[in-house]
Amino acid sequence: MITFKFEEPIVDIENKINELKPRVAAEPSVAEEVSKLEQKLERLLIKIYEDLSAWERVQVARHSDRPKTSDYINALIEDFTPLAGDRLFGEDCAIIGGIGRLDGTSVVVLGQNKGHDTNERIKCNFGMPNPEGYRKARRLMQMADHFGMPLITLIDTAGAFPGVGAEERGQAEAIAKCLEESLKINVPIVSAVIGEGGSGGAIAIGVANHIAMLENSVYSVISPEGCASILWKSRENAAEAANALRLTAYDLLKLEVIDEIVKEPIGGAHRHNKKTIQLVGDTIKRALNNLIKGDISDFSEHRNKKFLAMGNAGLP
Repeated sequence: MITFKFEEPIVDIENKINELKPRVAAEPSVAEEVSKLEQKLERLLIKIYEDLSAWERVQVARHSDRPKTSDYINALIEDFTPLAGDRLFGEDCAIIGGIGRLDGTSVVVLGQNKGHDTNERIKCNFGMPNPEGYRKARRLMQMADHFGMPLITLIDTAGAFPGVGAEERGQAEAIAKCLEESLKINVPIVSAVIGEGGSGGAIAIGVANHIAMLENSVYSVISPEGCASILWKSRENAAEAANALRLTAYDLLKLEVIDEIVKEPIGGAHRHNKKTIQLVGDTIKRALNNLIKGDISDFSEHRNKKFLAMGNAGLP
């Protein structure tokens, strides 16, 4: 597992535990020592992860072992049928989506997918969609509206792909059309930021009636490195930029950009994939149920008012 500098004390204890565990069966006294080390490890994990800086949360959000969109879909969506292509240019594996059932409710689900290994990451363009990916997303939004199915979106991208080909095929227009469609369709939308939420590439599928965010995920108009390159002319100021951008879940909840924080298990989502997926799944189910059974008569109008009101938190 990839570890961070701030996790070095944790790694030392984990290594010691792994070293002692094979001896537990033969030496009962070792079991007690392992138990004490495990308790110490849990206390240290709590202490470290309760006080992460913005830049440290960026690193955790990017951890390659965090569960991906495909993991959430496989675990939460029954009878999932993937749908491909934008009917204009081609298929984009950076966005996966389709129809299925969440707790018996028919839904449309879509999200950016970064991939697990090198080959999958290359195939998925490291979760950075091209215009055809966003046009596919828009097509799925229209399908959800046509059949009256709730829409679930999972956000995990550094941003839309900035390549020449993407710009030539209308990247900005594709994102704008996604935003427009999100505001038009009259079905409940629930979004969850599960890792990195970067720029317009993230918000293109993030216009929702309810927005949840994993505790150690981030959501920002630009990456800390990009911001640092513009303001300080150096990526070395990324940590300072991360703090200034107010991109953590706690910052964004205070600013009323998101509606809910999903607490991660001790040590982060990358250490507890199954538990994290379950927590996010429970959050989405509850939010969707509240929207469906609530008093919102027009989901489109609700989203429009919600996003127009953003930025006013704390103002007179």
